[in-house]
Amino acid sequence: MHRRAADEEDLVLATSSRAEQADEAASATTRLFLALMKHDDQIRSLVAEVVPEAFPWVRFLPREDVQAFVVELVDALEGAEALRNPAPVAQVITSWRHTAEVHADPELLAVLQRDGDDFGPVPAPGAADA
Repeated sequence: MHRRAADEEDLVLATSSRAEQADEAASATTRLFLALMKHDDQIRSLVAEVVPEAFPWVRFLPREDVQAFVVELVDALEGAEALRNPAPVAQVITSWRHTAEVHADPELLAVLQRDGDDFGPVPAPGAADA
């Protein structure tokens, strides 16, 4: 059952056995994927080739960033599997998607890549103005 709330996070109600089945299926898939990535160079190459199908926004990243994303994603999957907590994986995906958004906007990318001016020391928050 899915309850949508206007001003709060939506709630999903499921039986514990259903939640355990979903968790076990995701865990098994993750473990299999990680084992393949560790033991087969061809699989690692194939993953690098097909990652744009799973994450279309990587097309905006430089090639070396796509490779870095794949490495970081695999590391996060392994750690998250050990914790049985998907939050680290979601964080990696969100962070890299935001990086791709910057690369997709040439004006924003140019602004962020140029050297900034040094406007001197910044007072600590709450410090009295001199």
